Amino acid sequence: MRCPGPKFAARGSPLRTEEPSMTVTDRTGARTDEAATVIDGARERIDALDDRIIGLVQERMAVSAVIQDARIASGGRRVNLSRENEILGRFRDALGTPGTSLAMTLLELSRGRI
Repeated sequence: MRCPGPKFAARGSPLRTEEPSMTVTDRTGARTDEAATVIDGARERIDALDDRIIGLVQERMAVSAVIQDARIASGGRRVNLSRENEILGRFRDALGTPGTSLAMTLLELSRGRI
């Protein structure tokens, strides 16, 4: 069931605009209620996973900063390319070619552009 359109105040000016309420099937693009329920549940799980991934990336960035600070303080370079190549290879092996792009993004977030 959908909500009615906007309500109006005196002289025909809009009092407030309401979005028509969306059904589960509208929100998910599914054609059955059963599929929409599955999609809704799976999307909730993806959102929770995304929250965890974001937290892990932020943690990785903090740990990387500690490593960079220690390396620079000891007279070393900010970036260790052989280590980065190991990381790129690990991601590529685990996730295929797109894994390399993901690793590059993580490295850039963690150490900045080189």
